[in-house]
Amino acid sequence: MPGTAAVPSVATSAPGTPEPGRTVADGAAPLAHVLRGGLVESVHLGHLVVLGPDGTVRLAVGDPDVAIWPRSSAKPVQALAMLDNGLDLPDPLLALVAASHNGEPVHRAGVREILSRAGLTPDDLRNTPDMPLHPPSAFAWQLADHVEEGDGPGPARIAQNCSGKHAGMLATCVVNGWSRESYLEIDHPVQVEIREWLVRLTGVEPAHVTVDGCGAPLFSTTLSGLARAFGRIAGAPDDVEARVARAMNAHPGMVGGEGREATLAMRAVPGLVAKDGADGVYGAGLPDGSAVAFKVLDGGPRPRPAILAAALRRAGAADVPGVDLSALEAMGDVPVLGGGHPVGGVEVAFS
Repeated sequence: MPGTAAVPSVATSAPGTPEPGRTVADGAAPLAHVLRGGLVESVHLGHLVVLGPDGTVRLAVGDPDVAIWPRSSAKPVQALAMLDNGLDLPDPLLALVAASHNGEPVHRAGVREILSRAGLTPDDLRNTPDMPLHPPSAFAWQLADHVEEGDGPGPARIAQNCSGKHAGMLATCVVNGWSRESYLEIDHPVQVEIREWLVRLTGVEPAHVTVDGCGAPLFSTTLSGLARAFGRIAGAPDDVEARVARAMNAHPGMVGGEGREATLAMRAVPGLVAKDGADGVYGAGLPDGSAVAFKVLDGGPRPRPAILAAALRRAGAADVPGVDLSALEAMGDVPVLGGGHPVGGVEVAFS
């Protein structure tokens, strides 16, 4: 990949630096049990950390300093980098820049608005074409005529869940007079700024770099670093971090969409900033600066809602003024079905 040789090597003396050669398979511990008929049917291993407002560890499961790919949980940090470099959007569209959206009509319309504000069109996007994540939206997309959107019924860049982020990157390029054609190159100014913001908020120098599923550069970090970043964003005073936090919590439907646990959790907890990532990664921060990050070892999404709800409780979500605990509990309830009826559920393996 062009430019990878220019990525600085990790500083081995930095706090929270992952141990060389250690992988997520090392030191993983149970995060959740799947019960069917009272019998444990399967176990999801992984790593988790809960930090207090001052950054102290309240709970650690597995190895919080293991190197991970943050995947789309890094999007709030990426949005910060764009905002700090001149991106100027109303809060609903800023939330969409930090989103892994469902591809519902409101999301696609928002992406088009971000682009049109910068004098661009969906043809300028360079993310991977895909169908909407939301099954009803994907079905409607296949049936509808998308001539007005410049796409047919198959996979399209605007429908892919990262199109808001890519639209934001392109709009940031326009503001700064940077090349739009090469915005996904590792040494492009927008990617350099994203990397610098990631290091600033996590306190961790990336030990690895690769390409994410959407085609953008992806920098490694640690779970403890990811939690620190979310705590700093959610607990920030009135500055760029606070802008991203406010946009995401005020417009959670733009960050995910119908049925998504990040959307449901942010609706339940005022001031919460939560973002899922592919392959079982999650980051979340409460308004007092407490934070959560975890990685499910098998990469599956099934246990994420239960783990997120339990970890947020451990971080102090119940003490947030205005919290809807019943909604948070409902979000974390993951039933196991038999014949279409609940016969078990997902239970977290920590307290």
